[in-house]
Amino acid sequence: MDPPFFFSSKDFSLSNEKDAHASDSDENLERGNWSSKGDYLLSMVGYAVGLGNVWRFPYLTYQNGGGAFLIPYTLMLALAGLPLFFMECSLGQFASLGPISVWRILPLFQGVGITMVIISTFVAIYYNVIIAYALYYLFASFQRVLPWSDCFSWADEFCSKTRLVSDCNATLDGEIIHANYSFITSNNLTCINGTMNYKTVQFPSEQYWNKVALQRSSGLDETGNIVWYLALCLLLSWMIVGAALFKGIKSSGKVVYFTALFPYVILLILLVRGATLEGALDGIEYYIGRQSNITKLMEAEVWKDAATQIFYSLSVAWGGLVALSSYNKFHNNCYSDAILVCVTNCVTSVFAGFAIFSILGHMAFVSERPVSEVVDSGFDLAFVAYPEALSRLPVSPLWSFLFFFMLLLLGLDSQFATIETLTTTIQDIYPKVMKKLRIPITLGVCILLFFLGLICVTQAGIYWVNLIDHFCAGWGILIAAVLEIIGIIYIYGGNRFIEDIEMMIGKKSRLFWLWWRMCWFFITPVLLMAILVWSLVTFSPPTYGSVLYPAWGTAVGWCMIIFCVIWIPIAAILKIVKAEGNLCQRIVSCCRPAANWGPYLECNRGERYSHVVDSKKEKEHEIPTVSGFVYTQQ
Repeated sequence: MDPPFFFSSKDFSLSNEKDAHASDSDENLERGNWSSKGDYLLSMVGYAVGLGNVWRFPYLTYQNGGGAFLIPYTLMLALAGLPLFFMECSLGQFASLGPISVWRILPLFQGVGITMVIISTFVAIYYNVIIAYALYYLFASFQRVLPWSDCFSWADEFCSKTRLVSDCNATLDGEIIHANYSFITSNNLTCINGTMNYKTVQFPSEQYWNKVALQRSSGLDETGNIVWYLALCLLLSWMIVGAALFKGIKSSGKVVYFTALFPYVILLILLVRGATLEGALDGIEYYIGRQSNITKLMEAEVWKDAATQIFYSLSVAWGGLVALSSYNKFHNNCYSDAILVCVTNCVTSVFAGFAIFSILGHMAFVSERPVSEVVDSGFDLAFVAYPEALSRLPVSPLWSFLFFFMLLLLGLDSQFATIETLTTTIQDIYPKVMKKLRIPITLGVCILLFFLGLICVTQAGIYWVNLIDHFCAGWGILIAAVLEIIGIIYIYGGNRFIEDIEMMIGKKSRLFWLWWRMCWFFITPVLLMAILVWSLVTFSPPTYGSVLYPAWGTAVGWCMIIFCVIWIPIAAILKIVKAEGNLCQRIVSCCRPAANWGPYLECNRGERYSHVVDSKKEKEHEIPTVSGFVYTQQ
């Protein structure tokens, strides 16, 4: 080939085809690849290991029977979480496409991808609000005395660091009397054990969370004002996300080396410190020991929570796994990656639970309460229980800073992947625009989601956060997961999908695929369907602590989940309308892979996909040098 021609061909192709976050060493010069395997694995671990492992998992364990909850959690991991995780990683890597475009595999179900992206958008809005809470507490920790360490000027008469006796029985002149505690103490009497009644009091950290940090209103229908310092923290969190993603995976892949690994260092430090506190053993026994309630396993909500937590934690059916895996090289071993990330995630959850419950045990000890009465809701574990316990330790500002810095990092790397899911979707739909305007589009997404999240930093903001979490982070992902596995395994074909995977990781024995076939063809879809139906039948309106939501608030929640899933039938109808033939023929054609379904790069298609129509080349056939460049790359 003539050297000048070769140079101009390569130069022309790179300047017009390569994305802004691709490099010359990438296998896929159009979309780009991870700079290294470590970038990808840490991004996946960071995506999976997030706030839920510290903020959600311990609360669900506490709420659903303690250590008994680990039984449905482990079963859901093996039977539902891991099979779906492996499926999504394989799907994204095989096609090198995001969660919407990847449904070339089954055009009729493209709405499932849209649902995943919309749910990720809702979650991104409120997830960054929780990161903003962590930022606020992080800044508040830069004080000699933590502002929630005692009942200061913002507290009311119900604020107390210990339980207060209101009345009890005592012995006076040989007779047992019942009197208030002030009478008992003024007469130098002693309460009879087991007869004491206590006043309703709140920890200083609980009142600080509600009265100062949130300025919480009485309910969803009392919006109040925007809490300005939370709004600034929210803005800062979006600025951090935007800065980390300005070059896509090339920049975020480096940031996660710190954001994904350093939390483990902090978590270990907190666990060691918590284990040395008085009462820690009582909390750990409540977590996995004698205080576990095995009868909780008879409740449908426990199994639904276990499945939802697996999806929430592993980020299955959110679209992020497909998006992140789409930047892998074609022959990457996605099987071993899936096993490693899933095991790391779940071990982290259990590990974090020990740190949480050792602190709960200490709180119960110093406040003279049973462990079951220490906290009321999931948010309070991160923003009441830990702050309260840490405020009682020597050098408390240091421990507080470390904890909230850990929360910040855990939240950020999950948020990086969520926003990358959205930008990957935009890239697949508008590749030419994304190549030229990646940075403005990424910043535009962050700015838009910041403004949408302002409702969550009003005085009623915590109710909105809880509402979105209650509806979108539960049923929406269950519905998407059910349809995803039905579409790929039963319509596209499970055996066909296995052959696709073997094109990437090599031929495997029938024995190797036995477990995956059992899960994909029967166990996982049946399990997910049962949990989905069961949770719908046993639905109860959302609450935040003891605060009930108004009817219109519950209606808004239903509208959100309907808005997420309505695109599934809409997209299916549009595909059928655009197809040719009678109704039956149209449906059948929409259940077949699109003409351009297959490996993204021609060199990876082999004989099985040699017939694939490259829609990009058809649109750009007027560029004569592209084929020459592709040939030289092969």
